[in-house]
Amino acid sequence: MEVQTHKAHRPVQSGSKAEKKGKGKQKQSGFNEKAFAPKSGRRAEREGRRNVEREQTRLHVPLVDRTPDDIPPPVIVAIVGPTGVGKTTLLKSLVRRYTKQTLQEAQGPITVVSGKKRRLTLIECNNDLNSMIDIGKIADLVLLMIDGSYGFEMETFEFLNILQAHGFPKVIGILTHLDLIKKQATLKTTKKAIKKRFWTEIYQGAKLFYLSGVLNGRYPDTEILNLSRFISVMKFRPLVFRNSHPYLLADRIEDLTPREAIRSSKGKCDRSVTLYGYLRGTNLRKGMKVHIPGVGDVSMTSITVLGDPCPLPDADSEKRRKLSEKKKLLVHAPMSDVGGVMYDKDAVWINVPGNFTRGAADAPQGEGEKMVTDLQDVDATLADTVSRSQIKLLGSSSKHLTIGEKEDRQRLENDADDEDDSFSDMDNEDGFEEDSSSDEGDDWVAKHVMDEDGAGGNGHGRASLRKVVRPISGISQAQANEGDVTFADSDSELGESGGEWENRDNLPLSDVEDGLESEMNNEMGDEEENVAAPAWKESLSAKAAAVFAEHARRKRRKDWMALIYSSVLTPTEILTGRSEDPLEEYPVDGDDFFRPKNMLQPEEEELDRTKEILTLEGLREWENEEILNTLRPAFITGEHAPPGDEQVDDYESEGADFDDLEAEQSNPQPPAPDPDAARAAALAEKKAELKRKFDEQYDDPEGTKMDFYDEKKEEINRQLQLNRTEFDGIDAETRALVEGYPPGSYVRIELSDVPCEMIEHFDPHYPIVLGGLLPTEERFGYLQVRIKRHRWFAKTLKTNDPLIFSLGWRRFQTVPIYSLDDHSIRMRMLKYTPEHMHCYATFYGPVALPNTGFCAFNSLSSETAMFRVAATGVVLDIDRSTKIVKKLKLTGVPFKIFKNTAFIKDMFNSALEVAKFEGAHIRTVSGIRGQVKKPLSKPEGAFRATFEDKVLLSDIIFLRAWYSVQPRKFYNPITSLLLSDKGRWSGMRLTGEVRREQGLKTPVNVNSLYKPIERTPRRFNALKVSKKLQAALPYASKPRAMKSQSRKTYMARRAVIMEPEEKKAIALLQQIRALRKEQVARRKERQSERKAVHRKKVEKEEAAREEKQREKKKEIMKTAGLKSKREAEMEEGKPRKRRKT
Repeated sequence: MEVQTHKAHRPVQSGSKAEKKGKGKQKQSGFNEKAFAPKSGRRAEREGRRNVEREQTRLHVPLVDRTPDDIPPPVIVAIVGPTGVGKTTLLKSLVRRYTKQTLQEAQGPITVVSGKKRRLTLIECNNDLNSMIDIGKIADLVLLMIDGSYGFEMETFEFLNILQAHGFPKVIGILTHLDLIKKQATLKTTKKAIKKRFWTEIYQGAKLFYLSGVLNGRYPDTEILNLSRFISVMKFRPLVFRNSHPYLLADRIEDLTPREAIRSSKGKCDRSVTLYGYLRGTNLRKGMKVHIPGVGDVSMTSITVLGDPCPLPDADSEKRRKLSEKKKLLVHAPMSDVGGVMYDKDAVWINVPGNFTRGAADAPQGEGEKMVTDLQDVDATLADTVSRSQIKLLGSSSKHLTIGEKEDRQRLENDADDEDDSFSDMDNEDGFEEDSSSDEGDDWVAKHVMDEDGAGGNGHGRASLRKVVRPISGISQAQANEGDVTFADSDSELGESGGEWENRDNLPLSDVEDGLESEMNNEMGDEEENVAAPAWKESLSAKAAAVFAEHARRKRRKDWMALIYSSVLTPTEILTGRSEDPLEEYPVDGDDFFRPKNMLQPEEEELDRTKEILTLEGLREWENEEILNTLRPAFITGEHAPPGDEQVDDYESEGADFDDLEAEQSNPQPPAPDPDAARAAALAEKKAELKRKFDEQYDDPEGTKMDFYDEKKEEINRQLQLNRTEFDGIDAETRALVEGYPPGSYVRIELSDVPCEMIEHFDPHYPIVLGGLLPTEERFGYLQVRIKRHRWFAKTLKTNDPLIFSLGWRRFQTVPIYSLDDHSIRMRMLKYTPEHMHCYATFYGPVALPNTGFCAFNSLSSETAMFRVAATGVVLDIDRSTKIVKKLKLTGVPFKIFKNTAFIKDMFNSALEVAKFEGAHIRTVSGIRGQVKKPLSKPEGAFRATFEDKVLLSDIIFLRAWYSVQPRKFYNPITSLLLSDKGRWSGMRLTGEVRREQGLKTPVNVNSLYKPIERTPRRFNALKVSKKLQAALPYASKPRAMKSQSRKTYMARRAVIMEPEEKKAIALLQQIRALRKEQVARRKERQSERKAVHRKKVEKEEAAREEKQREKKKEIMKTAGLKSKREAEMEEGKPRKRRKT
């Protein structure tokens, strides 16, 4: 079948059709102003104002970010939530997403690589208040998990309040268990309600993820992928407290205590513990005090920087990775079972799953399984492996290394004498370097002679390795110094000499001695016959004797006790290390061949060249007064010349005559700079300065001026750059000594005197945080804080009740005193915290910097049903002189009254107390003011007081005083990590709690019971007005005193006797009156019931009427709004919309 070919389309190039098509496709050049012109001036102004507000809300106070840019520490991502919400499942899903590995048991911190420049440390926070407090202080990102089918729980709100007190990190909400809600309408309503509440607690627009269900033990990969992408792009703002303190989240712990010390103390001795982890915050300096929350303050013994166990990927590392490892990313989780290996406090556990067989080579094996397999494959010891190998110590060696029983025994004996031999090895270290010019034959002779001497003498071999420098064969020291080297006459001589000495390695020592003796005889014979001999055979005996003497002297062990305490040896012998008869130390079997010739010749004493040699003539120069006078002005106590008449010393004025020879030797003088180049550089610098001044003067100063935010950021960046430049040329060790170990380093910190309970009750589910303490925070004192009782805490806080504070790195229990500022005059003590307002609290504890946030708890137990966060606040000041006073009322009664003076008793107990209160203001209940004057002799404690008016015996006098209150010095650190059950820590309890636990009744004080008040009626005397005064008073004010009638009246004296009919009539009237009264009461009761029903009906009608009026008002306002809107649109020129009919 033939393929049909189509003709290519040719567009029209000219004509009306081409013009019509090209008109709409013309591209506009430049900015189209009409496309982006605002339709309304008001709307454009509103949008501009909104954009400015949005920009301002984005800005914040610039903070110095101390995190290094090149290798930042991993970001701590904490997974927090109540029990059973799915924290472990989320952790395993994230690890699976980042590392392609499945964790069977996730414990402790897990560090993974999430990108080119970011690592994450994932940690699960269990449902314990202590763990939530520690995690809240160090977490950079919190994944707050909420059970969607149940809603918010109390632990979630407690954790959010803890975060608010310790610096709020980034929080992402995760809603789980949504698959349990079957109806879509209910699911939608639940999501909306939880999202609204979550935004109320965090901020408007906080991110909330939804996890629908669990598939194969993990959350869906798509949802985890979205979450991981969101985490990877998050930016973190430095928090103030973490930006000023170094801290470390331990991912591994080891116990270094000697096992013998643990066994002898039955496990109750203090431990030496090593913590591993990444440094965060600021630099950690050596000698800095650290605190472990839940343990206490500990001291660091050493800090060591280790290699990064989970490094960031770079080009070199990616090239070195195998093809099989391309898909597997790095993960560092020492406390989890990654690769079948898990690090515990004192052991390394290798997990081998069931049905483990060594034959299954095709099955993938973890790190632990490979270790077990390698251990099972070992069939020989290390000694056997070395003996079978052909390893040679040196390239020119003729025999390989061997290990025998004799050598093992000698090695064990040598280990006991390593300490003594180390002294001689150190002293003779230079001697090895001096032998570098000796021959191979000399080395061989020295080796065999030393072996013989060791076997016959003390039976010990070499205690340390010998430094061997291979020399040029056949060159003597003198020839090497002169530079004239004598070569062999022919190649056969070199080969013969080499083979001869190589074959002699296998000869016994006696044969070697015979060979040497024969060689010397041959040499002497050759000299007699005047036959030319090889160069290396010249003065062979002298070389051998010198080598033997030198090696014997260096390897002879010195008896340091004899050298120090012996009174027989002379100073020269002690200095040279020789005895009086050196020949006795070297027994020779009737032959003087190996006896050094210079043994009997005393060595010249070498002077200490590090010090200047002083002579008597040189010391006598200092007796000259003129020389001393020239030095006196150089000291503070010397006589100084006046400012105008300064004299310069000769050695200072004549700079060319003073030559620092030592400086010239150590630092050679740099070449002299070119004057033309220096002049050109100075001219260029001057021009640049002039140009800068010109630009500042003539350019627009407002155009280049930065705002406050940009200025602060520029200042911070300039300071950071200056710090980096300052430490650029310094090596890492010196820099660590100066500024400490930088954040991002993986360090090993050794701690001493750690309580043994921390190791015995170690649980990897509880985080171990090591926080550095500033020098100020190491001391204790009185802290003044501003505190407010939490609105959800049920009880009122009382003064002197124990309270648990979480302040800085520490958690401790103390006894606060609450107070208020009384008109800036005094700090007045409060018995209880006020309702819905702040107050002051003063307590004793570790000092913290001002503006440090804290939260307080009444109890940390998980069995507490109510909200556990009792109060929150901030540190105000560290003032030891804060004086808190409480009101004190002293009462007394007068026992003797004069005109304006009275004697008061029952207020004080002694005249001394009265003397302290002389001049104090007192007053009566009725308001008469007075003053304390002088104490009385009797009764004890009575005093004389004056008043502004006469007081009565029935008056009560009281004195208002202020009593100083001092907070108690009580500090009880929380040591939850030292307990086997971490959630059952209990500190000081109230007396009522102890009585309630033990079932004791509260003792009753009889005087404290309330009694009915019985007041006797008070009789007042009649008012007596004199007749003279009555006459002067007006009529209305005159007293009307009527005399009581002495005789009875007629009405009282008469007797009324009724007839029987009258009695019956009166009784009948009383009965009728009683019936009428009851009838009226019943009628009123029925009427009130009818009125109540009618009132309810009227209220309902009134409510309906008000609702109608409200709807009517809405319609009216809606109509009015639409009308005003149309009028505004017409004013702005908008076309009117047509109404649909």
